[in-house]
Amino acid sequence: MASNESGLRTFLDSRVDACQTKDIDQLMSHYSADVVYYDVVPPLRFEGTEEVRRNFVRWFDEYDGPIGLETHELSVVANGDVAYAHMIHLDSGTRKDGIDSAIWVRSTVCCRRSGDKWLITHEHVSLPIDPANLQAWFSPGL
Repeated sequence: MASNESGLRTFLDSRVDACQTKDIDQLMSHYSADVVYYDVVPPLRFEGTEEVRRNFVRWFDEYDGPIGLETHELSVVANGDVAYAHMIHLDSGTRKDGIDSAIWVRSTVCCRRSGDKWLITHEHVSLPIDPANLQAWFSPGL
């Protein structure tokens, strides 16, 4: 069990590396062909690697330079060829409009292993909101 969890953590770290460098091909190698991805931007549900790829390219294009993506509170559960993980990411960087931003996002991923390769079959990303004003929470601290 520990080696499954360790392998999945390594897999998720390489996914973050691909996001930080905007390496779309490397990033997409982490997703199954039939992935279902829920995001915070319309249309909210992306199905299949073509839609998910377009969504990631849209996200990458919002930044001038690399994307800061720090993983916090990673929890991994793996059993056999199925696993899930949840985490909080601090997404930061300089936007194309010149604004430096940092925002917390929550992420849950579900994975399936085929042979020795993990693939993400489902991902759900959400933004925490401030209940006082119903705005996204931009606080840099947890």
